[in-house]
Amino acid sequence: MAVAQATESTNLTGHLLIAMPGMGDPRFEHSVVFICDHSDEGAMGLIVNKASKDVDMPTLLAQLDIESAHDLSHRTVHFGGPVEMGRGFVLHTPDYQSIVTTLEVRDDIHMTATLDILEDLAKGDGPGKWMMMLGYAGWAAGQLESEIAQNGWLVCDASPALIFDHRDAEKWEAALATLGVAALALSSEGGRA
Repeated sequence: MAVAQATESTNLTGHLLIAMPGMGDPRFEHSVVFICDHSDEGAMGLIVNKASKDVDMPTLLAQLDIESAHDLSHRTVHFGGPVEMGRGFVLHTPDYQSIVTTLEVRDDIHMTATLDILEDLAKGDGPGKWMMMLGYAGWAAGQLESEIAQNGWLVCDASPALIFDHRDAEKWEAALATLGVAALALSSEGGRA
């Protein structure tokens, strides 16, 4: 399977970024980032394999005054990225649609960023598969392309199975495997032939 190359004309919306070893930013070490939006103006994505160390679902719902009819204590709140960490996002399957705020990133992966999805999840009326994130990863115009060119990220196709079905600890290696790359084969040093 080919590695997608990020050029100025490549839109990476709906793809995964895989952090390369030696990236230099511990917040992104071994991260897998789902790109929700990519344009000439920059990019926005959500880290899909890092649990929040500060909050769980019952605490989050309590902070938002949302009473839950279902036990969501087994559900993880994820660290979506270092930007606006008080802002929440839910990545989910297309079986849920908020009236005005659901973004169809791909036909099989949507994102909703309003309280109504949390209220519906608390009632048991949410999507079949979902992930809650606080914060996001953001890049200015040309920044993501530059980081990819400097061997900071690999790019691969996203799939609902990789995002929703794998355990967080497995996602980085599973994403690499979609490219036919073994983690032990990666080097933090880039080169050109």
